[in-house]
Amino acid sequence: MEKRIDLEKRGRDPAQIVDLNLDNCRSTNIVGLTDEFKNLEVLSLINVGLTSLKGFPKLPNLKKLELSDNRISNGLNLLHTSPKLTHLNLSGNKIKDLETLEPLKEFEHLKNLDLFNNDATSVENYREKVFSMIPSLKYLDGYDAKEQEVEDSEDDEVNGNEEDDSDEGEEDCDEDIEGEEDEDLEEEELGLGTVYKDNLEEESEGDDYEGVGSEEDEDEDGVEDEEDELADEEDGEEESSPRGKKRKHEGEEEVN
Repeated sequence: MEKRIDLEKRGRDPAQIVDLNLDNCRSTNIVGLTDEFKNLEVLSLINVGLTSLKGFPKLPNLKKLELSDNRISNGLNLLHTSPKLTHLNLSGNKIKDLETLEPLKEFEHLKNLDLFNNDATSVENYREKVFSMIPSLKYLDGYDAKEQEVEDSEDDEVNGNEEDDSDEGEEDCDEDIEGEEDEDLEEEELGLGTVYKDNLEEESEGDDYEGVGSEEDEDEDGVEDEEDELADEEDGEEESSPRGKKRKHEGEEEVN
């Protein structure tokens, strides 16, 4: 067990470790696990071969303890050094009677207890007696006092996932999503504004172009009018000249 603990530490200070898994490390007693793990919240000792809890350290912040598939038959009073315990799994051990469970009534925060595959579960009115013995208990072997299965939210809570933290995480996500939506909306409005502005500039340029063209048209019309007037005057002169000559000849004939 000591070698496994050193391996799981990975060079870290024991006080920095919150979750420690020592499953299948094989030991009849707890060795190498010391009071230095003062911030440990989750400890798993599944299928280790424990026959006793002797040497169990003082773990003031421990909330979840997995001791299934061992050979523990008594000594649960040694767990009193972990008063914050909320989840205790003792399934697959050697607990034969309910008196062995008496030390557990001292745990004020114990909500989930698993005793499946222990001889004690065959005692008459086993469930009623255990719930009566441990006032804080909500779930025994995965079911409450009314035979309702453990809820997911309760299961998450005993696994160290606080509901408040999850809510805060959801709120942060919502804020991020809202922020992204606002940015997308601003970009969309900016893009529409730019397109609208470009259209206005193109229309303005088109009006200026038409204005220039209209002035040129007016100038061309004026020139054509002046040319028409000149042509009319020339026609008048041409018509008047022959008549004058004719009248002059007629006058000369009368004189003669």
